[in-house]
Amino acid sequence: MALRLTLLASSRSSSVLDVRFGDSRSLDAAGWHEVKRAGPSLSHLAAAELRYCSPSVRCRETGLSLGLSPVAQPALRDCDMGRWSGYTLREVAAREPQSVQSWLSDPRSAPHGGESLMTFIQRIGGWLDTRPVGDGSWIVAVTEPGVMRAALCYVLKAPPQSYWHVDAQPLSLITLSGRAGEWSLNLEN
Repeated sequence: MALRLTLLASSRSSSVLDVRFGDSRSLDAAGWHEVKRAGPSLSHLAAAELRYCSPSVRCRETGLSLGLSPVAQPALRDCDMGRWSGYTLREVAAREPQSVQSWLSDPRSAPHGGESLMTFIQRIGGWLDTRPVGDGSWIVAVTEPGVMRAALCYVLKAPPQSYWHVDAQPLSLITLSGRAGEWSLNLEN
């Protein structure tokens, strides 16, 4: 039987204009409010046999606030942005416009000295493909929005540039089913 894996995007730790590469800040007031408001509709996630999270503070806080008691998975960390970590896209683009353009247009480019988009997608795919497949097992993972985007690219075998066309809002859910190399996206009510 196939594994069922639900990915939940963490709640927010900053406003959209202050999103920083490699951000590991705690949930902000709006993020805490979102989790509290969404808690009842997400309570069913606690029934999963395994519950994981990305190692960032906001992912752990989101999972704990929902009663998931998730185990941090280092492989679910966000893309390593090297020397750009801690800066906003706007700040980096003002200093290194050609490097940002290269990063956005070439999935193998890593001008920041961290991971390329291609490497990031493959890392997340590797984590997906090594999940234990039991008899109808269900896993939930609270992740960074970027991890959800990378997982979708991997599962759908979409070109890496598709990453830029996926919008993972805070507390959005996707469910995948399958096993190593044979994944499907499930759209549920």
